[in-house]
Parts: sequence; structure tokens; C-alpha cells
Amino acid sequence: MIRARAVVITEPGGPEVLAIEEREVRDPGPGEVLVAVAAAGLNRADTLQRRGLYPAPQGVPSDVPGLELAGTVARVGPGVRLFSEGDLVMAITAGGGMCTHAVLHERELIRVPKGVPLVAAAALPEVFLTAFDALFLQAQLRLGEVALVHAVASGVGTAALQLNGVAGVTTVGTSRSSEKLERCRELGLEHPVLTRDGFEAQDVLGDFPGGVDVVLDTVGAKYLASNLAVLAPLGRVVTIGLVGGLRAELDLGRMLRKRARWFGSVLRARPLEEKAALARRFEAEIVPLFEDGRLRPVIDEVLPMESVGEAHRRMEANETFGKLVLRW
Repeated sequence: MIRARAVVITEPGGPEVLAIEEREVRDPGPGEVLVAVAAAGLNRADTLQRRGLYPAPQGVPSDVPGLELAGTVARVGPGVRLFSEGDLVMAITAGGGMCTHAVLHERELIRVPKGVPLVAAAALPEVFLTAFDALFLQAQLRLGEVALVHAVASGVGTAALQLNGVAGVTTVGTSRSSEKLERCRELGLEHPVLTRDGFEAQDVLGDFPGGVDVVLDTVGAKYLASNLAVLAPLGRVVTIGLVGGLRAELDLGRMLRKRARWFGSVLRARPLEEKAALARRFEAEIVPLFEDGRLRPVIDEVLPMESVGEAHRRMEANETFGKLVLRW
């Protein structure tokens, strides 16, 4: 066992319920690696878990948030072959990432791209894995297609925007902030859509009368009808967030006529085998794009872990552009 420090949700509530306490972290077992965590990225799911609205999966600490991390391999368990002590790694995790030490299966780990600082690497796994999996593995987004990315200035949004640019995909991006949309232009956004009063299909159909091929939906129920209306025949929608509600009416007739496909996706609750397959493919196909400069982490600010409450407040106030990272 190792004595570690961790961010702890002392009870459901506001950012004030977060504290840093000592915890015991077990030794790595067969095929597992102990990571000395340098930093962890903050995600919307962490704020929901703090409020008691997004419980951790079974077997994961319910009171220690953190869905992604970057650090150094401190110890390897029996049978580990992919990594050695001292290797720089990053990973998504089902929880517990905001702790000075974490035990993960070696197949979940991804090597930190050469040239990317370790703390900056904590901003990569959750958003780039989510965008890569949702757009290119599930929705099968292809060269020359058009993708609508909601909340394009978010962590997942800026990741999707960059991946689309590398893949030759045209991006339409929405945001409630004109300033954030201007900053997204620097990342390659061709078609910004301001949504201060909500999103309407005509906001996109004016420029793309045939509709868009793929929608990356981070909102949920509030945008359901407009997402379907803006979709081209044989279009695909991937819903990865529900900040706009859980339930809405769906025009099934329109969906059938368009022969549309709708995917729902989460990473957190996936079994090890699926996470491992995604990690290995990401390391092979996407990590090199960071090393040659075609992709980069988009970080709003790096804060000390002791400022985790302030980071939660900023995220919930939608003040950020890209990622918030918390370092030890």
C-alpha cells in the first residue's frame, strides 16, 4: 500500500465539498501499473459526480473524481510488458484520477507524445479519445464530409475541430460566445454558429442546404429536433452529453426518411477490453499527430490541485476555452 493524497468529495454539493485528504493506494497486480500522477484534466462528469448526479461505476472510488491523468510509471506488476518504470504515460480512467497515485491496467495506458509536456498531456486523453472514437470510429466520418460540432470551444469540441482538420472534414461549430468562436477560427473552424438564444437548424441549412453528414452532440434533448432537421440523408448523430436534458420527442418519420443513424456513447463505463483496444489504436494513429505538430492540447489554465474548487466553479460557469488541468 502507498499513502497518497487525493481530491475527495466529502458529500454531494457545491465546489466547497471538495477537499484533499490522504488515501491508501494498493500495489499493482498482474498486468497492472502504478502511476505517479503529475496532473489530471477536469471534465464535466467530475462536476456532476460532485453533485451526486453521476455515480462512479462499481469497483471505482465513489468519492475521488478524475477521469484522465498523466504521470510517470512508478512500479509495474507481474507480467507487465508494454511499459517500464520511468515511462511517461497518460490514460482515461473510470475514476480516481485526481490522486497522487493510481493503479491501471497496462493496456489502458498511452505513451505521452514526444514534445508534449507531462502536465499538458493530462489535457489529452478524455477529449481526444472521445472525439476520435465518436466521430471516426462510430460515425465513420470521412474525407470531404461536413460535421457539426456543438460546444466547439469545449475540450471535446476543440479536439474534434483539430481532428476534423487533419482528416479533411469541414467543421460547423456552435457556441454561445462570439469571442470563443473567434478563437476557434485559429484552430481551423470554417463555419461558426452563435447560439446565444439556442440552436435552430436554419443556422446551418442556410450555408449547407443539403445538411451535414455528422453531428457531435454534447447537449442532448434540447437540440434533438434541430439535430435531426439539419442532418443530411444517411447522416449520423453521436450523442455524448446530456447537459440539455434527457428526454425529448423524436420525429421517427423524418428519421426513417433520412435513413439516419443515432449513436449514444460513453467511455467511462466501457469494459477493459474496449478501452484497451481504443487506447492502442489511439497510440498508433493519433499520438504521432501530436508529435509532428498537427494536433495540440488546448488548455485554458493549469491550476494547483488545491484550487480544484475554483476549477469546478469556472467550468460550471462556462468560462473556459479548452481544458482546465489540475497539477500536483
